[in-house]
Amino acid sequence: MKAADDAALIRPTSCHCLLVLITALERIVAENSDFAVRRADHVGFSVASLDSALRFWVEGLGGQLVRVGDMGGEFLGEVTGAHGASVRMAIVSLAGQMIELLEYSGVDLQHRASRPFDPGFAHLALIVDDIDSLLARIAVYEWRPQGKPQMISGGTRAGTRVIYVVGPDGATIELMQLPKATKNQNAD
Repeated sequence: MKAADDAALIRPTSCHCLLVLITALERIVAENSDFAVRRADHVGFSVASLDSALRFWVEGLGGQLVRVGDMGGEFLGEVTGAHGASVRMAIVSLAGQMIELLEYSGVDLQHRASRPFDPGFAHLALIVDDIDSLLARIAVYEWRPQGKPQMISGGTRAGTRVIYVVGPDGATIELMQLPKATKNQNAD
């Protein structure tokens, strides 16, 4: 009976069994997975005017133009679902991130800017040195803040100032100004 009593003492709980099962499944998936996400490559924005967008991203934010080009045909239709469209495109490098700007034509374009609370909404967040100076600079390019910059009051981002800015095409960028004590640590 001693062995049975010992077994009863160490019998796993249902939570323990679930944890063991999840750990085993994670290991099996990791060992047998046919894919892995390696890194993010770029962030893309559809724009009404590629020329205006380039002025904002290059002149306004200081990005570097990497390349421009055109796309269309079956390739574009299969990749994006925009059958019959053509695209003028540009790639801009900004703070180590590639930004893809796409000006579509040849399809029914509906301009309806999404809102931060709409499902499917996305935004890009940028760490900046001076939110107030940048807000003044980008106003010339018709990018508008959604309110006044706010300071995060708690957690790992405490002291960081944040604001959403929306461009003329409805794209949204979140500007984040780190507290002075951490600016130099995160400057890379």
